[in-house]
Amino acid sequence: MKKLILGLGLILAFSFGVQAQELITGPAIELDKDVHDYGDIENGGDGTCEFTVTNIGTEPLIISRCKGSCGCTVPQCEKAPIAPGETSSVKVKYDTKRTGPINKSVTITSNAVNDPTKTVRIKGTVLAASSGTPVLQDSGAPVNN
Repeated sequence: MKKLILGLGLILAFSFGVQAQELITGPAIELDKDVHDYGDIENGGDGTCEFTVTNIGTEPLIISRCKGSCGCTVPQCEKAPIAPGETSSVKVKYDTKRTGPINKSVTITSNAVNDPTKTVRIKGTVLAASSGTPVLQDSGAPVNN
């Protein structure tokens, strides 16, 4: 009886393991993250980030378009087909001369059967530019930035 239960358990575990490893038929997109958080970034600082795209399908994945939500968010994506199991990247540059919160999106359009229009986001805060003049605290004492 113990051998029967153990055998059935192994068969079930094996069948779930096989199902979890199956590829999606056709091209399929997967990204390493949905959001890039810059945190606090200096005014004029490096506003570039990268999203890694993996083709988890069985046919070549073709990214036909990458579009930022505004002119301050400029994405670059490779147009060459991504073979099954291979990766590519989408590079995004944000104009960090714009002080304040960042909450922008990039829409990636492809031939993926699982998610043909994928949206990723960038967020963070661009700090005010340092003017070189001291900022006064509430007490009136100068604070050096």
